[in-house]
Parts: sequence; C-alpha cells; structure tokens
Amino acid sequence: MGRYTGAVCRLCRRQGEKLFLKGTRCQTEKCAANKRAYPPGQHGQGRRQKLSNYGVQLKEKQKVKRIYGVLEKQFRLYFKTASKTKGVTGKVLLQLLERRLDNVIFRMGLGISRAQARQIVRHNMVTVNSRRVNIPSFLVSQDDLVEIKTKDQAKAKLKDNLELSKDRTVPSWLEFSSADMRAKVLRLPEKGDIAQQIQEQLIVELYSK
Repeated sequence: MGRYTGAVCRLCRRQGEKLFLKGTRCQTEKCAANKRAYPPGQHGQGRRQKLSNYGVQLKEKQKVKRIYGVLEKQFRLYFKTASKTKGVTGKVLLQLLERRLDNVIFRMGLGISRAQARQIVRHNMVTVNSRRVNIPSFLVSQDDLVEIKTKDQAKAKLKDNLELSKDRTVPSWLEFSSADMRAKVLRLPEKGDIAQQIQEQLIVELYSK
C-alpha cells in the first residue's frame, strides 16, 4: 500500500488526538479535529470499544508513523536498526526519526508541516555540508550544517513559513540562524526534545512479539 493521500485531518480524528499534520492550521478553529472530535465514518459517533493491549500498542505505532510520515516497511527498518544499536531501543528509534532531513527542515520552521518540509527537500533546496541532498530520509549527524540554497523567489516563500511558525520553538539540538536559513546539528536529539507525547515502549513491545 502506498503513501496516504487522503484528508490528513481524518488521521487525527482516528487517532483521537492532534498530530499537527497540517502545521499551523491545526491550531485554528478550522481544524476538523476541533469541529468533529470523534472518529471518521458513519459509526464514528457510536460507543467506542475498549482497546486490547495489542490495540493500544498498534495505535501508538500508527501515531508515530503518521507524525513522521513514514510507511510500514521503512518504519520497521528503523526499528531493526534501533534494536541493533547500543542504547535503549525505543529512544534510539525516536532519535532516528528526528534525524531525518525532512524533520530537520520542519524543526527549523522552514516547513509548516513535515509534508511540506519533505517537498522542500525533494525540490533540491537543501544542502548538507555544502552538498545538495534531495532525500527526505537522509539522517543528519552531529556537526552537520544544513542550509537552504535556492532562488530568491523560493526563499521568500520560506520566509513566509518562518513567520507562520514563529511560535514553534527550534529544539536545542539545532543552532538555527533564520537570517541565513542555516542550522548546525549541535548534538543528537533526545526524547525530551520531542514536544508530542510518545510512548515508544509500546512500539518496542509490539515489534518484540
């Protein structure tokens, strides 16, 4: 099954919480999760069934996949890598997802959503250590320098995005210069750098069965 191309607000409603897949729009009154705070579909307003332990674990995995825009096959590869890496598997998994280049562009505020940040990377606007990179899943490392290298017209749009996302705090693991549209990776991200509440242990338990 390919990437989901439907209304992303349905994903938030299905999850039962805001995933901020539309960026700043999710903070307005137009947000569908505010207007219809129940699951989508004709039975959405019916009585909700209590989830089993497996259902809770699966729901948490789906939540993280949707937040970062990652498909199942790739997500499973991230987990496999995390399980073979020294450290706590769940925290390493989140670290790998945070290190994605599209997520870094989103964290810089240059994309109002991760989907838009992915487009920015795909359109050859980003360089890492002066080398152009157009792979959203590229993993940044400590001391990497991420910059925007594009035409002034495109930069004007990115400046608009910076203004729209000015209330979003750039995480401390990035040193960001809005004037130069440049960020340096000071250290690898940690779970505490993620604003949204994620129970990564549930994902580890799901894949460990």
